Amino acid sequence: MPMILNYSKELPIEYSVFLERLQEIFAAMDRAYQTVADHYHFSCSGCDDNCCLTRFYHHTFLEYFYLLEGCRTLGRENKTEIQNWARRVCDELKAADEKGENVRRMCPLNFDGLCSLYEYRPMICRLHGIPHELRKPGLDVVYGPGCDVFSRQCGQEKYYVFDRTPFYYEMAELENKLKQALGITTKIKMPVAEMVVTFEAPI
Repeated sequence: MPMILNYSKELPIEYSVFLERLQEIFAAMDRAYQTVADHYHFSCSGCDDNCCLTRFYHHTFLEYFYLLEGCRTLGRENKTEIQNWARRVCDELKAADEKGENVRRMCPLNFDGLCSLYEYRPMICRLHGIPHELRKPGLDVVYGPGCDVFSRQCGQEKYYVFDRTPFYYEMAELENKLKQALGITTKIKMPVAEMVVTFEAPI
C-alpha cells in the first residue's frame, strides 16, 4: 500500500473540498435511508447479526480519505487500540483466506456494539440492511434484499422503493474528480481494517 500511504501522509489542502461534498452526499443518503426505515418501522438497534462482522470492501479514495480524517479526531490511546485491533483482524483474515476458510471478524472501529467513527463511516455502512434497487443504463433493474434482521422484522411488508442509483452516480463522479485532482490512476478495494492499518504512520 505504499502509494496510499504517501497520499495519506501529506495531501494538498484542496482535497478537503471533495470531502465537504462527500459529507453532503452522505447526509442525503442518511435522510433517504431513514425515510425508508421509518416506513418499514425497521431498526437494527441491538442487532444479533451485526453487519460490522461482515468484510465489506470499499471502492473509493473518497471514503479512504474521509475515514482518515475521522481517525485524526481520535485520542492517541484510541488510535493505538484501533490500529492494533486492525492489524490482528487483517492477519486473521489473511490466514483464513490462505486456508480457504470463511470467517467473520468485528470491524476494528466497533466498540461495545457502536461505531467509534459513526459520522465517518463508508457508504455501504450507511445503506446496508434495507431492500433496494440499482438502475444501470441499458440493463435490467437490480434488486437487492434486506439483511436477515430486516427479513425477520419486515419481510412481509410491501416493498418501498429505495433507489441507490443517484448516490452511486454522485459518488462515482466525485471520485473521478478527486482522482484527477490528485493524479491517482489506480483503483482501491479495501475493508476498513486494511484502511486503518495504512493510517498508522500519518495519524
